[in-house]
Amino acid sequence: MIRRIFPYVEGKDPAASRDFYVEVLGLEVAMEDPVLGLRAPANPSAQVLIPPAGMDEIVPRVGIDVGEPEAVDAAHAEALRRGLRIVYPLTDEPWGVRRFFVEDPGGTVVNVLAHRPQAATMR
Repeated sequence: MIRRIFPYVEGKDPAASRDFYVEVLGLEVAMEDPVLGLRAPANPSAQVLIPPAGMDEIVPRVGIDVGEPEAVDAAHAEALRRGLRIVYPLTDEPWGVRRFFVEDPGGTVVNVLAHRPQAATMR
């Protein structure tokens, strides 16, 4: 079950980005470490993520939270079966997500992820 789909935006100045999305657009901060995550107060699945500069060698353009770690594994297996390019390996991250990055047929890098059970940071 897809829980959310969100864009990644560039944020060279995290404090300025935070102020812009909170003060100008009315989003609220959902998380700040290691990624600045903002969400709409009335619709928490409407989100924008701003990774810190240099966090990932390859920065995805979109993230898709597939709900459960097992769904990440299934999507990874299907991507491999189809011969899609995996640009970041299947990984359990220290901040509580299981993820991998895959390139879609148009060249867009997609972060496929799910929070591990003990880490419900931004669901």
